[in-house]
Amino acid sequence: MKSKSKKKKVVVAFSGGLDTSYTVMYLAKEKGYEVYAACANTGGFSKEQLQANEENACKLGAKEYVTLDVTKEYYEKSLKYMIYGNVLRNGVYPVSVSSERIFQGMAVARYAKEVGADAIAHGSTGAGNDQVRFDMTFLVMAPDMEIITLTRDNNLSRQDEIDYLNKNGFKADFTKLKYSYNVGLWGTSICGGEILDSARGLPEAAYLKKVEKNGNEQLRIEFKRGEIHAVNGKVFKDKINAIQAVEDLGAVYGIGRDMHVGDTIIGIKGRVGFEAAAPALIIGAHRFLEKYTLSKWQQYWKDQVANWYGMFLHESQYLEPVMRDIEAMLTESQRNVNGTVILELRPLSFSTIGVESKDDLVKTKFGEYGETQKGWTAEEAKGFIKVTSTPLRVYYTNHKDEL
Repeated sequence: MKSKSKKKKVVVAFSGGLDTSYTVMYLAKEKGYEVYAACANTGGFSKEQLQANEENACKLGAKEYVTLDVTKEYYEKSLKYMIYGNVLRNGVYPVSVSSERIFQGMAVARYAKEVGADAIAHGSTGAGNDQVRFDMTFLVMAPDMEIITLTRDNNLSRQDEIDYLNKNGFKADFTKLKYSYNVGLWGTSICGGEILDSARGLPEAAYLKKVEKNGNEQLRIEFKRGEIHAVNGKVFKDKINAIQAVEDLGAVYGIGRDMHVGDTIIGIKGRVGFEAAAPALIIGAHRFLEKYTLSKWQQYWKDQVANWYGMFLHESQYLEPVMRDIEAMLTESQRNVNGTVILELRPLSFSTIGVESKDDLVKTKFGEYGETQKGWTAEEAKGFIKVTSTPLRVYYTNHKDEL
């Protein structure tokens, strides 16, 4: 008697959404794979969502389901450095959910190696950035495994996938919504609806977190060596909890809403709305504190490498070795970034009020800006100015016609 051939194992990066639900069922039912559904959580899933994911994965035909909690890894290996660098893509977008994809991909790849999978699958389409982030991570971390992408390869529509799931007894509600959301620890992205029209913005109804407070209030964020340490006097050992505390305080004012237009990895332009109260407030406070505690050239060169860090994260280049070098520089730059920043919150905006810091370089015995000098004489100031003007005087002596 011939022995039964062993089923191939596939790990599906499972979010619980339509594309990955279809992928689990199709690979189990039509292709005969032994399916392992892995949900990599970087802080965007609630306990209820994770429980529903486990139940649905089993109904869809997965042999096993696992939640891979990589929230702390995401903070320690990337988010911390994005705060150090005040990273905002194109000066606007806090590289929110897109930066999480790399860590989700790495977690799924590690799990696939643990279970001895033959293949890894994800639900990305062929028109976005996530296909690049997942594929590149899998190609590097699990080079011998096949990558399966049914939605992309078969150019499936949402209705195609819904019809298949319904036909096979899975009746979850995946009806077409006006907006699609990606919720993460570092912000929520919003796609669809008015965003598809370049001349329109998002209405209030598009945002998941509503403006619930009027008036204003102060928020105090303390940093130690560039890391968030306390919020309104409460010390947080767990930095994830500190971020969530700032998010709760800012979201009720609708702080952190904006629209980002940028270049995708594959070369087309993309537009996305987002709401990210914690990134807006933490980066705003951190940048303000650095103005007091860093030298001019520390700020300048840190900005240069931080811009590259954010771009490489977006472009799926987290595993590029130079990223570790940039992280080392960013870490060293934070040795004197200590103190408390006072912010004033109000509906849809905030302002920086001041800082309290032992490393405040504004407080100096050499003088007070716009007042009296203490570290030099008037004659020394005039000499400095004359020497500084020398290159300009040389040039315009020969080119008087340009004055």
